[in-house]
Amino acid sequence: MTEGFVINTQIFLLVFFRIIALVQVAPLLSSSAIPQIAKVGFALFVAAIVFPGVLEAGYGVPQHALHFLLVLLGEILLGIILGFFLVLIFAAFQLAGQMFSLQMGFGASQVFDPLAQVQIPLIGQFLNIIGMLVFLSISGFNKLVLIGVERSFGALKAVDLVTGRAVLFDAFLGSLGQLFEMALMISFPILGTLFLISVSTGLLAKAAPQMNLLMMGFPMAIGVAFIILFLIMPYLMHAFARIIDAGFEGLMELMTAVRGAGP
Repeated sequence: MTEGFVINTQIFLLVFFRIIALVQVAPLLSSSAIPQIAKVGFALFVAAIVFPGVLEAGYGVPQHALHFLLVLLGEILLGIILGFFLVLIFAAFQLAGQMFSLQMGFGASQVFDPLAQVQIPLIGQFLNIIGMLVFLSISGFNKLVLIGVERSFGALKAVDLVTGRAVLFDAFLGSLGQLFEMALMISFPILGTLFLISVSTGLLAKAAPQMNLLMMGFPMAIGVAFIILFLIMPYLMHAFARIIDAGFEGLMELMTAVRGAGP
């Protein structure tokens, strides 16, 4: 009985440390506005919920203390990796905002992002907030607990980091490429329009040098960008929802691929 209690405690520690590592990195939950005690309490609550399922799946625990410590570090690393792939989704929203903030003339206007703990352009923060609201509206937290926590224990173990390291590395490089692809897809309507305005203003300034059209182009670009942003906002929110859903689907495919790379 005592041995069973010790093994169950060790398994619970492995579950808890993977979840707390995920919480410290995952979107929204990693914000410094959330107290650490709340994050720990949330991780304990989720760990208690998924613990019976982990026991039924037969999660093995090494007997040697050094091996257990290595597995514990592997679980922490797994939580960080899973959270990192979800953070890349919101990084695409911020990058899209940075792309056309510069073109609008708002590149110098920086605001503090409490989620990423960095200074980002104003429009990037606006898109980041829209992304957070879309994440909440499509039950992002439910998917985070269901896919990022519950299913991850059935699909991945700490030893899979060694056997599937090549798959993880390829997925990391592919995710960085998709980050720029998604950011361009989001920002292209405004970027394309502002580029046409800049070209038209430059041609008019060449045709009529006595008119300072380049200076007039700044308020024109800002006004047109805000009008387009207002018009495409419903489609933009739909695109955000599709990108977030695709991120969770990609996370499931990654866990399956890493698991399949094992012996």
